[in-house]
Amino acid sequence: MTDASAALAPSGYADGFARAMLPPLDEWPELRFDLPELQYPPRLNCVAELFDAATLRGWDERTALIGARERLTYAELRARVDRIAHVLHHDLELATGSRVLLRGANCPMMAACILAVIKAGCIAVPTMPLLRARELGTIASRARVDAVLCAAALRAEVDAMEPGGLPLVLFDDPDAPDALERRMAAHDAPFAALDTAADDVCLISFTSGTTGVPKGTMHFHRDLLAICDCFPRYTLESRIEDVFIGTPPLAFTFGLGGLLLFPMRVGASAVLIEKLNPEGLLAAIQERRATVCFTAPTFYRQMAQLAPRFDLSSLTRSVSAGEALPVATREAWKAATGLEMIDGIGATEMLHIFISAAGSDVRPGATGKPVPGYLACILDEDGQPAAPGVVGRLAVKGPTGCRYLSDPRQRNYVQGGWNITGDAYEMDADGYFYYRSRLDDMIISAGYNIAGAEVEEALLHHPAVAECGVVGRADEERGQVVEAHVVLKPGVAPSSETALALQEFVKAQIAPYKYPRVVRFREQLPRTETGKLQRFKLRLDAV
Repeated sequence: MTDASAALAPSGYADGFARAMLPPLDEWPELRFDLPELQYPPRLNCVAELFDAATLRGWDERTALIGARERLTYAELRARVDRIAHVLHHDLELATGSRVLLRGANCPMMAACILAVIKAGCIAVPTMPLLRARELGTIASRARVDAVLCAAALRAEVDAMEPGGLPLVLFDDPDAPDALERRMAAHDAPFAALDTAADDVCLISFTSGTTGVPKGTMHFHRDLLAICDCFPRYTLESRIEDVFIGTPPLAFTFGLGGLLLFPMRVGASAVLIEKLNPEGLLAAIQERRATVCFTAPTFYRQMAQLAPRFDLSSLTRSVSAGEALPVATREAWKAATGLEMIDGIGATEMLHIFISAAGSDVRPGATGKPVPGYLACILDEDGQPAAPGVVGRLAVKGPTGCRYLSDPRQRNYVQGGWNITGDAYEMDADGYFYYRSRLDDMIISAGYNIAGAEVEEALLHHPAVAECGVVGRADEERGQVVEAHVVLKPGVAPSSETALALQEFVKAQIAPYKYPRVVRFREQLPRTETGKLQRFKLRLDAV
């Protein structure tokens, strides 16, 4: 095996943990930097680059972040980031390359903390607000975290986690004697970003746990800029007058890009508000005159029903990712708002969206085409690129790619230089990619391959269905049978008659052998904090 550090630029870090934990170089995906925007210098601090570009282009007095209680210009955000960086460097005496666990809901302070950790030459390890002590302890142990920045309201789980005893600084509690805000007040000088290589790790992001076993993904300084220079530039067409808004947590790479990095790259604004429900998100779009929305299909489906009550005239683009977008949801959203959804598939391993389409390039039912900067294909059972019309493994290459934190699953994700995302896709003759299922969600019943997502799509067209998830249930006769877990809309009673009606409806929509032979009604579906359906929990329930 080839040591990855031997092929990288000299690290700027005193702490060499991250470099040592990278997978061997021969287990990396092939990285491609085909666009002129992706030619980054060998020495680079991505946060310093974002702020320096803002100043150079005259954006200092433009609004950068809009929170529930405050609004920060780019100059004010930079000053806040610099003060926090001083606290990390001088007060906590963290060496460059140290890992800092971050815990907080979406707000300007959480955003500033993430940016400060990276500017200070440390490595950000953002975590979801709903994670418990056991989960946090696993992350802290695997990433060998050196310090914790945490919102005061969320400290209980940090106090309870193992390993304990880590330096802990709380924010959003300015009256506390040792609060981050008080420490920041002692530092008012600009912070000069410390030397870092473009391929030094600056972010360790843990997967959201749809399989129950999260993995640490390691991303470089250049990676955070690369995602800004592909999807938002070429597909989303971000612009300076945009106001970004959405629900994905900043700890989730979908949110980190869409609600912080993307707007900063073009001098736009971002709205960061905690705990938005569908109605609250619509109200915030109306109040803040947001132009770009990022959220999951489940939210769009619920928002479509409420949209007529709000003035959404400012909204020009809506981005869906996190899980497959049902055609029924796309149609409902367009009928309610007139907007054609920008669907996309990304992965924590890839950092952000790599297949998408917008405007006239949208083809309903398709996720889209590879975003400029990326290549994609379908691999057959022999690992060779498949012809159009064949369902196989989705494989991707680009400027970003999978590098797990010391994890043997690296060899499963990267094969032959391709990132194998774990999704079953089909490509048509025009190069559009169509989602079929997760590879481990394909249901094999009586010799038939049945994609759960297709059954879900059919069920979602029924007027009684609010949400659904479809999995395979073990069956002695058929191997597996299709089992649907259904959340009904208010006013619809769960009953054997309702189940039968849904089964007959599906038979009329798609091939009859695909209908759910078992229908289970639920009050809610298990989801991750990012809104992804946890089908493995449905499968456990189905045993």
